[in-house]
Amino acid sequence: MDERRARKVSLRGWGGVAAMAVVCALTAVFALLLPLTQRTAAKDDGAGVGSAGVADGTQVRATDCEAGVDGKEPERSLRPSGDESGDAVREIKDRGYLSVGVDQNSYRWGYRDPNNQDKKSELEGFDIDLAHEIADEILGDPNAVRLKAIPTNERIPAIQRGDVDMVVRTMTISCTRLDEVAFSTAYFQTGQQVLAPKTDQDIKGFGPSLADKRICTATGSTAFETLDTAKKSGKLPGSADISTTVPNQLDCLVRLQLGEVDAVVTDGALAASQAAQDPTVELRGDPFTEEYYGVAMKKDADGLVRRVNKVLEDYREDGGWQKSYDFWLKPALGASDGPPAPKYK
Repeated sequence: MDERRARKVSLRGWGGVAAMAVVCALTAVFALLLPLTQRTAAKDDGAGVGSAGVADGTQVRATDCEAGVDGKEPERSLRPSGDESGDAVREIKDRGYLSVGVDQNSYRWGYRDPNNQDKKSELEGFDIDLAHEIADEILGDPNAVRLKAIPTNERIPAIQRGDVDMVVRTMTISCTRLDEVAFSTAYFQTGQQVLAPKTDQDIKGFGPSLADKRICTATGSTAFETLDTAKKSGKLPGSADISTTVPNQLDCLVRLQLGEVDAVVTDGALAASQAAQDPTVELRGDPFTEEYYGVAMKKDADGLVRRVNKVLEDYREDGGWQKSYDFWLKPALGASDGPPAPKYK
């Protein structure tokens, strides 16, 4: 039995995790992405969860989203469908493989485990499981997928250029991004949080204590957008320095360890695991945003969006999401209430 199919029934053990944690903490080889909290999203709006056929609808425009269409919920997406007649889906099936942009430095999300000799350090993690699940449902083979490692700031360009069919890479659904790409409905929930050295107790979290502090974020991240907006509105002190941006969020942790910045702001999903694995840093304050991860695709690929939403629907219902969460994330996060409830237009 293929190992990825077998994982749906039984998941292997955690051998070598402790040693891996130490290596990651000291060398910062891997980005550490485990979320601080996992909350269940708001209930479905009552319009129904999924349909077998293709329903009418268009992608939410950024301007609509910002104006409050769909209740300011950018995670609303096209209704799921098993139909595979759309151009984007047919192209994937004719090609014979799915191309997915992923991370290779995100511990337990998308990373290479050097202790795993049997797999020759192939990419694995929570997001990687989802990429294989999508390939399995569309092509009938979980291994009919080509994973392309891309940095944070290349996620949207890679989709727009056609370098990949989709991106599964802890990517937050936002009104701004909906103007550039299409998203599935949400498959994970998180929020922005502050990470700081234990030696600097002046930083209390997001807000006044970040005055005169150097803050690192990833280029093109929602963290930078949030800080930039907060600084302009006065919610963040004007003296806070947010000029340090890096291609990959992992680079922020390295800058923090080197003393080149005073704090990092990123998804709680990343910050919590970095704090858990690096004994010199810790989380400060509560998450100050509510965000959802989605699968990103080309803006006009409605058929593929609907097909991916059907995969996510099945993944929730057959327990695949929960099994992947329990294997990769539960040891650090504890029990989960499950994935966010899907929201459709």
